[in-house]
Amino acid sequence: MDPRFFQELSEVEALERLASVSVGRIVFTHRALPAVRPVNHIVANGHIIIRTDPDTVLGRKVMPSGTVVAFETDELDMAEHLGWAVTVTGTARAVDDPWEATRFKDLLRPWLVGDMDQVIRIHPQIITGFTLVPSSTADGSAQR
Repeated sequence: MDPRFFQELSEVEALERLASVSVGRIVFTHRALPAVRPVNHIVANGHIIIRTDPDTVLGRKVMPSGTVVAFETDELDMAEHLGWAVTVTGTARAVDDPWEATRFKDLLRPWLVGDMDQVIRIHPQIITGFTLVPSSTADGSAQR
């Protein structure tokens, strides 16, 4: 098996990859430490949209306007050691507009049972992504 290299994705490519999968991980601060939760999501107008229960840790910690979060998603082939990952860092805010919130609720069906009526929009400020490629196909932009 060829060695693998990281090949950077452009922001556009990274957002396209992020939009191609339905599950990611949101990272937020809880008790002054990083906390991670898997969530299903959609991408709308360059923003990441998730739903949560307002009475959960995620709902209470991310709800304050402008909370800084990270969001990560990937698609990795463990057998071939190939794939990609995208990480977004940005601010999360509740979607307050009732029409917009209803539209996102119609588009994004939560996987969990419960009161998932809180709609959160993550506004990306830093978008990074990479793909793992075999060294035999890596171009000059591959990172060692």
